[in-house]
Amino acid sequence: MSTHSGDAGPDVSTLSYEQARDELANVVRQLESSTVALEESMRLWERGEALGAHCEAILAGALARLDATLVEGSAGPHHEGSGTEATSAGDSSAATRS
Repeated sequence: MSTHSGDAGPDVSTLSYEQARDELANVVRQLESSTVALEESMRLWERGEALGAHCEAILAGALARLDATLVEGSAGPHHEGSGTEATSAGDSSAATRS
């Protein structure tokens, strides 16, 4: 007795990261329970693969946006004493104190 049509869930591409992650965790729990028939296990496995790929794509997009923001921020004007320049300034001031 299968509820295949109800278990499929919404189209993976419409899910947020959190929704996909939570559904993926549920799929893993079901597969680990060992009480699922072979056909259902295969369907769950395929759904889990799609959910995992969707989560990876969302994370890759977020990382790309973060990298772009960091590059944008580093292209701006640099002020002495901020960011990595502070370490350099600290090193040079230590040398002048000797």
